[in-house]
Amino acid sequence: MAETSLEEFAHGLVANVMTSAEAEGTTAPEMFAQLMLEDLEVAGDVENHFLAYYRSHGIEIHGFGVNNTLGSLDLFVVDFRQSPLMGKLHKAPAEAALKRPLQFLRKMSDIRQAADEATDVQDLCAGVEKALLEASRIRVFLLTNSVCTAKAPPLAIYHDLEVTHEIWDLERFHRMASSGAQSEPIVVEFEHPLPCLAAPRTGDFSVILGVLPGQLLADLYKEHGTRLLELNVRSFLQTRVKVNSGIRKTLLDKPDWFLAYNNGITATASAVDFVRDADGQHAIHRIHGVQIVNGGQTTASIYYASTRDKADLSAVHVQMKLTVLREAQLLDVVPEISRYSNSQNAVSLVDFSSNNPFHRRVEQVTRSLWAPAADGSGVETRWFYERARGQYTDAQARARTPAAKKQFKLLHPTKQKFTKSDLAKFAHCWEMLPHWVSRGAQKNFNEFMIRLDTAVDEDRAPRVDVAYCQRLIAKAKLFKDIDRIAQQHGAGSIKSFVTAYTTSYLVKATNQRLDLDRIWREQRISPATTAAVETLVDRVMNVIDNPRSGNHSGEWAKKEDCWLTVSGIRWNLPTDLETELLPARIVDPVGPATDLDLDTETAPHPDVAKVSSIPPDEWFAIQRWAKETRNLLPDQRQRLALVGRRLQASEPIRTGVATDALRLRTKAYAAGFKP
Repeated sequence: MAETSLEEFAHGLVANVMTSAEAEGTTAPEMFAQLMLEDLEVAGDVENHFLAYYRSHGIEIHGFGVNNTLGSLDLFVVDFRQSPLMGKLHKAPAEAALKRPLQFLRKMSDIRQAADEATDVQDLCAGVEKALLEASRIRVFLLTNSVCTAKAPPLAIYHDLEVTHEIWDLERFHRMASSGAQSEPIVVEFEHPLPCLAAPRTGDFSVILGVLPGQLLADLYKEHGTRLLELNVRSFLQTRVKVNSGIRKTLLDKPDWFLAYNNGITATASAVDFVRDADGQHAIHRIHGVQIVNGGQTTASIYYASTRDKADLSAVHVQMKLTVLREAQLLDVVPEISRYSNSQNAVSLVDFSSNNPFHRRVEQVTRSLWAPAADGSGVETRWFYERARGQYTDAQARARTPAAKKQFKLLHPTKQKFTKSDLAKFAHCWEMLPHWVSRGAQKNFNEFMIRLDTAVDEDRAPRVDVAYCQRLIAKAKLFKDIDRIAQQHGAGSIKSFVTAYTTSYLVKATNQRLDLDRIWREQRISPATTAAVETLVDRVMNVIDNPRSGNHSGEWAKKEDCWLTVSGIRWNLPTDLETELLPARIVDPVGPATDLDLDTETAPHPDVAKVSSIPPDEWFAIQRWAKETRNLLPDQRQRLALVGRRLQASEPIRTGVATDALRLRTKAYAAGFKP
């Protein structure tokens, strides 16, 4: 993969931030915080973040997060610069910035009393106040797009809680983006080299056996959390698996027997550094890119026994099988190691999402899919699906000249880039699961993958073809247009929740009869849909902004009760919108668990019957003629080819697809096509 230079990455990041901030009517620092925290949440570094800005003398904070895995309260502060390479962020200003969120904690009571009711600051104070009561530690994050020369300050104490500091600067974000991985590789260095036994090398890998001290494993989980668990996989452990009572009992009652009773962990690494111990034997000094592919529950249970039960881990030891692979092998080989390892818990069922056939197919189809011009320019564009981190930046970097880079951005606008977590968000809003969307990119994506895996197991997986991807992008456009309206209505820091709930309510109110094919063709929602959302969004915002449970809007939006409350809003479907909805009989139940791309009528529609009576060769002939004469748009030609393929394979055709195909056939004959 061609690596983007730091300078190119810096310019691209600033351009993305400025463009997005202008589009959403917010400040550049706030947009930078939003974009970077979304990346860090997908990477597993943060969870449940809530953005709200407050600044006063010696105080500054851009939001907070609650990391349930680590039991931490996370505080965020931003240093954003429009010319990030003009100067570096040095030690004094970096340390000063890291102190400001802690000063917010000290003055929080006064700030809350002085703040107006029902403001972002009130929600910020309420959320931090509750999280502080439940936290076992505090982490302060400095997010900056400049190069920081300072190291993170040492451990501090705030009211008996440990305070650690994280500096995410331009170089660190660049490493994460250009690696194509979901997060920075984890490097473990042993203060005392770890004795090990290397098995005979049999191929392009090596296997090392060792025994880890239990406290070391607990410390690793404390520092890295679920980032340790498998490649590109996060939080199944925290969302699906409870701490094993048997493991806990052994840790508390018979810690010296843990090595005998427990199966240990299976891990992978990209490289291992060895040294000689006092006896002249090989010992592990450092492990690069370590990931636990089996034994996640063991790891988490040891950590929780140490932190919650105050267990003494001095006698606890865990066996480890470490497979060392080249980085190029990781995506293909590690899933197999996980699948075939002797598992104690559900972590082994986690899929390597970036390498999942579903995501590969979406990437494949969208790379050749041209979206109709929607701005009057006549320029067709593409929606860029970023299956793995850094693909968009890498593709842009391959354009070596300024003119080529400009052309790439013209054909692949930043606003039309979407990731795996975005895909899950769009799909779940259509499936009326806004409370899942509101739980954050990481948890929502994991739920999406669980539903997808279930659909695969039950032979109900979606058929990822041109039509599927067009409707997927239509859902993205629906979400983005509603998001813009929510911004215009002053949704502020709760905009993401308001957008998700407004989208789901609209889908529910229309019984999923919004014409996704029309949204794809026009690359926007219709004026009638826009007008309807304008009347709906304030009602949804009122529910989100007045929690019935939980102490702030972000917590309330994650609850199913919030969706039940929003679902009960009294709102009448406008006549203009009602008249343009699809007929009830051809509702397309789109989603990973239900999208079978089938017509739901019991008897064939006349258009379906007519299309089926025309030989497949004629549809292919029209498609070829239209390509040679440029009489039809690329997506229209693709639809004709789709019909031909379906007929060849004796597969069903949806009524909407059939109607559109007949219209295009008539248009082709009128323009001079002859069979």
